[in-house]
Amino acid sequence: MKPLLRGLWLATVVSTANAQEPVVAPELAVDVVHYWLSQSESAAVGVYRDAWIAAGNRWTDLPVQNEAALKKVVSKRIANGYPPTVTQWNLDARATELPDFGVVQDIEALALRDGWRDLLPAFVIDLVSYRDRVYFAPSNIHLENWLWTSQKIFDELGLAPPETWEEILAAAERIEAAGYPAIVIGSAPWEVALIFHNIMYFALGAEGYAAVFRGDMEAVPGSQMLEALDLLRRVSRFVEPLSARAGRTWADATRMIGRGEAGMQLMGDWAKGELASLGYTADRDFGCAFTPGTSVSHFMAIDGFAFPLTTRDGAVHAQHNFASMVLEPENQLAFSRRKGSLPVRTDIDPAELDRCGQLGLQRIRDESHHGGVQSRALPSHVMAAWIDTLAEFFNDDAISSRVAQQRLTEIVTQG
Repeated sequence: MKPLLRGLWLATVVSTANAQEPVVAPELAVDVVHYWLSQSESAAVGVYRDAWIAAGNRWTDLPVQNEAALKKVVSKRIANGYPPTVTQWNLDARATELPDFGVVQDIEALALRDGWRDLLPAFVIDLVSYRDRVYFAPSNIHLENWLWTSQKIFDELGLAPPETWEEILAAAERIEAAGYPAIVIGSAPWEVALIFHNIMYFALGAEGYAAVFRGDMEAVPGSQMLEALDLLRRVSRFVEPLSARAGRTWADATRMIGRGEAGMQLMGDWAKGELASLGYTADRDFGCAFTPGTSVSHFMAIDGFAFPLTTRDGAVHAQHNFASMVLEPENQLAFSRRKGSLPVRTDIDPAELDRCGQLGLQRIRDESHHGGVQSRALPSHVMAAWIDTLAEFFNDDAISSRVAQQRLTEIVTQG
């Protein structure tokens, strides 16, 4: 049994057997664990906080540094018999671990009452459900396959929006020659992996991409994977060395796009939320396009909330009210505008979104198949090793594409 799951299972036993929980008042009180910390993320979660408090309820904010820290905090609190009322949770294939081990609240009655199956796309319902019962409240849809460009620099150099990887690299040459950082990223390893997954889908196609994340032993050693790594190496040569971006976050890199200090960023649509929070506007300060040769069905990430089981008085009532609040149309729009994402409701008017949002929504509606394998399908420990290997390759010119491919093959094989 994996450590996280073992901890959650033991936590259920502990909290059921001998938890001594304090009384929480008033009735509709929630403590919310999340890792939405950047300026735009804080503004987005503030939409829910303000709506909750405006309704006369109480909200205790429990921010943590990242997803790993969130899982550790939630597991520890459950084990100590005092689970949080609400926790942010990524609604990927691994989210079923929570209901499978019986540590989260079933909100099926609420979903039936509010007609979620009529309001939400089928692929979202699949992700929030376990054994045909709803357990999670989805807040928004992120698309990870975006290219953001500085309008100032592109106008100055007379550059057209790139439509192929070769055009991205050609634009990078022009931008670098003009004295700007061509492609800007932060210092976190996952940023490299996000870029590579876009390249990998372009090089391997939908089937090859899915095969890699299923752990197919034949997919990683192939020639197309080597071509993908070669292209990642070409991209890396237009990125500042790690020493120059030490301590820089993805949000710092995004600000450089908005201020016209760097040319391009390959990043999920949370970058748009950050740009908007700083007062920048699409088509005036920045441009947006999908990365070449990608499909949104393979690059969707769904944010949401889980509701740990608790015996505190009024907690279940509070959890149901919280879940209902998340899906309210005005909250969906306000949250997505600040987060840079798309609402999960199908009845949202596209005219309420900016051009980038409309483009994303149109792509989701155009792509009829939404069963694509997302990169988070790999087991957590395998994904961590995969990300670290890609970042090491990206940051060190001395590592060849073939050596990196061999290391990635070993990770998938031994995972």
